[in-house]
Amino acid sequence: MTPRQSTRRLVPAYLATGGRAQPSRNTLDRLTLLHSGGMPISSEVRPEEHRILELLQPGALSLAEVAAHLHLPVSVVKVLVADLVDAGLLHSRVPIPEAEQFDRQILERVLDGLRSLKS
Repeated sequence: MTPRQSTRRLVPAYLATGGRAQPSRNTLDRLTLLHSGGMPISSEVRPEEHRILELLQPGALSLAEVAAHLHLPVSVVKVLVADLVDAGLLHSRVPIPEAEQFDRQILERVLDGLRSLKS
């Protein structure tokens, strides 16, 4: 058996979502950060959802990282994560767009300018 065959799923990935192809929310991106809602994992969640919740127990991961750990397509994980967020078992945060991130050098120059005005 080759390594590729040992990680191969026995059922198609779309069955993990109940055949649904679209998540219930359109706010999830492959860079969306996910973290556990802090609630205990109930027996009502599906096995794939249970694996997602276990992965996020130690800390936050991006949706793409979760998909890689589970060996599932990002589109499938989006559907599963949306269900978990809707149930309150997960929290998601959109990544900070590059345009909104602070440039430390600019802030330091502004601070230096303000200090020179004060003198």
